[in-house]
Amino acid sequence: MKIVVRNYTGKGATELFDLLEQNKTELLGLLKTIPSLISYTLARTDDGGVSVTICQEAAGIEESVKIAREWIRKNASAIGAGAPQITQGTVI
Repeated sequence: MKIVVRNYTGKGATELFDLLEQNKTELLGLLKTIPSLISYTLARTDDGGVSVTICQEAAGIEESVKIAREWIRKNASAIGAGAPQITQGTVI
């Protein structure tokens, strides 16, 4: 299993997570199209938030990053949040 953690901090990160929370059903619906998706979680932090995606294979992780990037570009570009710090790995 593979995992990706996207850590959003700095300018606009809190506002981005407000928007993600308001649209979590839509975003989850997009991610559920990934055949190897196991789980997707959003969590707030003191200065923004993190998203955690677990998939059976690396291709699913790559697709989740693409979907998230496109959704943010389309729906949240006006917020001006910076790109997340992305950490990927293998679930142990």
